[in-house]
Amino acid sequence: MFVYSFLSSLLNAEVKEGEILPPTIQRLMKGYNKYLRPFFDNGPVTVGMSLDIASIDTISEINMDYTATIFLRQRWTDERLVFEGNKSLSLDGRLVELLWVPDTFIVDSKKSFLHDITVENRLIRIFPNGTVLYALRITTTVACNMDLTKYPMDKQTCTLQLESWGYNINDVMFYWTRGNESVSGLDSLQLAQYTVEDHYTSVSEAIYETGNYPRLVFHFELKRSILYFILETYVPSSLLVVLSWVSFWISLSSVPARICIGVTTVLTMTTLMMGARTSLPNANCFIKAIDVYLGICFSFIFGALIEYAVAHFCTLTHADAHMLMYGHRMYDFDDEMNGIVTTISTHSNRAKRRKEPAATSPSVPASTELAVRPSSPSGSEPKPEAAPPEHTNWCLTVLATLRKILRAIHCCHVENPHHIDNYSRVTFPLSFVIVNLLYWTYYLYF
Repeated sequence: MFVYSFLSSLLNAEVKEGEILPPTIQRLMKGYNKYLRPFFDNGPVTVGMSLDIASIDTISEINMDYTATIFLRQRWTDERLVFEGNKSLSLDGRLVELLWVPDTFIVDSKKSFLHDITVENRLIRIFPNGTVLYALRITTTVACNMDLTKYPMDKQTCTLQLESWGYNINDVMFYWTRGNESVSGLDSLQLAQYTVEDHYTSVSEAIYETGNYPRLVFHFELKRSILYFILETYVPSSLLVVLSWVSFWISLSSVPARICIGVTTVLTMTTLMMGARTSLPNANCFIKAIDVYLGICFSFIFGALIEYAVAHFCTLTHADAHMLMYGHRMYDFDDEMNGIVTTISTHSNRAKRRKEPAATSPSVPASTELAVRPSSPSGSEPKPEAAPPEHTNWCLTVLATLRKILRAIHCCHVENPHHIDNYSRVTFPLSFVIVNLLYWTYYLYF
């Protein structure tokens, strides 16, 4: 109000040396009511707009917004400001307080401010036909709904919407002065993580309970640069997976070395996953592409650690099987030795019995003895084999039972546990390459 009173006093004041303002300005402002919009053939006032994007300072995925500095230019015709001449009048920006201006606001704006260094950054220019050019320099933070499911290979489409606050479509109509070329400055922007792929303009109406209001929408598409994330996340996580495969070439007997590699890679991968999520929203609805890849890498690293546990366990099982087989062989060997000893002792006793009656009986020809001996059924039979000790039978029974139980629960039985590492040296890298091909194909082309 103070500025308005001061300017009004300047417009109406006269001094002896002459008038402070030119007569044209005084005549234009005489009887001018800034609270009434211009009337043009009893129709709405048409307001043309154009934008210059000076900069896009920040684009935040956490807050889902962007901050931009823009030059907003508005043009309309006010018949009350028609004057004679062929030159436009450029006025001080503070004189805008005396004119009617559109009540334009930025939809989805979180905070905005008008620059005022060294003075308020406003421009007001009046043309002889009554056309008014009104320009502002504004910095605004505008919400932008982002779909981060393909982050960091995503594309985001943000908008800047201009709308009339109090005048509906019966009073004011908005239009872009030069169509898609009404917005300039994007081609020369240098953004940290994004490149502007496309931009266009559109005209629409905002429908509210109080009526329909004119709205102009500027759309621009941002594509994220993935090189930073490849160097920062994808390459380190892939190298950690390759590092976990080193354990396949270490002997199964080197327990500390293989456990150290497995645990270290798992902990490092966990730290990398936590660091990648610090700059992103913690919304549960977003399963991002980078989360999928980190999860894949973590699964392969954890799988390498589990592979050693399985191989080591099979080694122990294989050793028990060897001990069990060795026990059976020793038992068979003992039985065989007992049979040999029994046979020898039987033949010795039989020979002794035959020699004793031979001393009293007449001699018999050797041929007759040889003929009778094979067919004689009266020879003494071998003694039954000696039964093994009871505690040996019990141990063998327990081992056999344990082996059956292990097979019953589908425990992996490998003839040679070292083959597990040999298979893993091929299956792990091959599987990782196949998964990477599927991952990059899906997120880059679908």
